[in-house]
Amino acid sequence: MDWSQLGCGVSGHVTFAPDQPPLRDRMNVQTREGTAWRCLRCGTFVIGPPALTGPVTAAPPVRRGKELRSVLILRFFAVERVLRALVFGVLAYAIWRFKSSRLSIEQAFNSDLPQFRSLFREVGFNIDHSKLLGLIKHAFTLNQHTLTLLAAGAAAYAAIEIIEAVGLWLAQRWGEYFAMVVTSVGLPYEIYDLTAKVTALRVVAFVINLALVLYLVITKRLFGVRGGKKAYEARLRSTSILQAEIDALAGQEASSTHEAGQPGEPGQAGAQLSGAEQPGETQPAPDQPEDSQPGDSRPENSQPGGAGHPTDAAATSSSAAE
Repeated sequence: MDWSQLGCGVSGHVTFAPDQPPLRDRMNVQTREGTAWRCLRCGTFVIGPPALTGPVTAAPPVRRGKELRSVLILRFFAVERVLRALVFGVLAYAIWRFKSSRLSIEQAFNSDLPQFRSLFREVGFNIDHSKLLGLIKHAFTLNQHTLTLLAAGAAAYAAIEIIEAVGLWLAQRWGEYFAMVVTSVGLPYEIYDLTAKVTALRVVAFVINLALVLYLVITKRLFGVRGGKKAYEARLRSTSILQAEIDALAGQEASSTHEAGQPGEPGQAGAQLSGAEQPGETQPAPDQPEDSQPGDSRPENSQPGGAGHPTDAAATSSSAAE
């Protein structure tokens, strides 16, 4: 599957016209229908004006290829985090309401309990052995302070899950670190729960959290794994269409400069130098012979055969003596 084309099919093409003329020429082609600009995501040339224009530094960051697939996976985890936040948010609200009207709820529960007990007994189920009934009865024994702490804890966990979901959905670096750290902190408790009793819900929750941690560490190269942030950003640049064109243009200019600076091409040496001289280096004169070394400060009239050469002075003195 071509994830780049899929992304353009969903979100549309991303065309960009750089201000730099040489790079601008490489990002468009002329067709009978008009100028077509290259999409930064899928690489297709799209007829029409560019969506964005400006200097290279203003080019939009565009994810393509496997990076788009990675965003889709992170958003799956983000949705799962939102569902958790909803569950714990409802639980926090229920505990808070229960705390404020516990006496009336307990009276209603005790008055209706015999009817529920007889109803479930008819279908062959004894609710007196139900763990849910035991939890409800235990909740009635909790004091106001404990119920407040439980409600605050559930609300805090829901808020943490919302932050995780936002960071993962936006595929931000901070969100990936936050999700990895928070999820890793909860793994030991989940392992302890599994040692106490194995249930399908606990196994699924543990597998999802472990998969998220491993995925973030390995693919996003968190905490220096597989080269860390530098290697991750280098991989992103290697997949960038605009960066590839910049590198190709730089290589072409460097090759032209190298060819123009070869000996035996009068008038071309130094014509396309792209940078200033390095400190401590002296550039040879254009008409300097090939065997002259950098730093040779002899003037032009001191070359062999010139009027100022020492051998010429000796020859002149000899002729005068004769």
